[in-house]
Amino acid sequence: MEMATSFLYPAPPSILLNCMSVVGLAALAKIGWSETRGNHLKYSKFASSSSSPQKQERFGSISSRTGMLWLYTPAFLAASASFFVLPSDDLRFLLLKSALALHFFKRVFEVMFIHKYSGGMAIDSTFVISSSYFSSTALMLYSQNFTLGLTEPSFDMKFIGIVMFVVGIIGNLYHHCLLAKLRKEDGKKEYKIPKGGLFDIIICPHYLFEILVFWSFFLISQTIYSFSFAMATTFYLVGRSYATRSWYLSKFDDFPKHIKALIPFVF
Repeated sequence: MEMATSFLYPAPPSILLNCMSVVGLAALAKIGWSETRGNHLKYSKFASSSSSPQKQERFGSISSRTGMLWLYTPAFLAASASFFVLPSDDLRFLLLKSALALHFFKRVFEVMFIHKYSGGMAIDSTFVISSSYFSSTALMLYSQNFTLGLTEPSFDMKFIGIVMFVVGIIGNLYHHCLLAKLRKEDGKKEYKIPKGGLFDIIICPHYLFEILVFWSFFLISQTIYSFSFAMATTFYLVGRSYATRSWYLSKFDDFPKHIKALIPFVF
């Protein structure tokens, strides 16, 4: 317990935050496990993949570009609004607001100008992911607000977090650009084995760098909630990357077996 307090601010006096730290972690871990079992959130290459076709038809779908905008825009607006709703001259709080706003601005920018899409996105999956990003962003900021005026943790990790954020956001953007080059135009449903960058050794380097981004949020903020959500995101993207590698193995006979899912040479 003493070691934890060296890295973390104390638990906030909020039943909501403390409950959501547990519930959010459990929920995303369950979804990540479901991904490995073939029950996917229906977007990207898994948009038409479902263990329950009737469920997909009942909720319907929207275009992938519109769906992706729904995923990231509410979280971007929440992070942007925090500069006015939760004004503070605290450096750690300012860094967290800026990192969250920049991350989700980048995602909206990619949706508008970089990614190429085909097919649709299930509305239920859109709602689940958008709600998760929006609520986690709002709760990270709300949790940080409780730290104002408290004694800093013994180990200050916010500057390490800044470095990790820069590495994560650049690495994620670079590999998203490589993925975009695989498809010549919107609406054309074609898949190829990605190449270049870390794609030569793992099939989901964009997920690896996204995990770094969410852990950078924790290092900048050092709150229990941000730790919980970073852990939850890791569990989900581990499951999603496992499912992605399995998909490539099933679709391409020439998929190189040495290419791992998420962690070079390991997993």
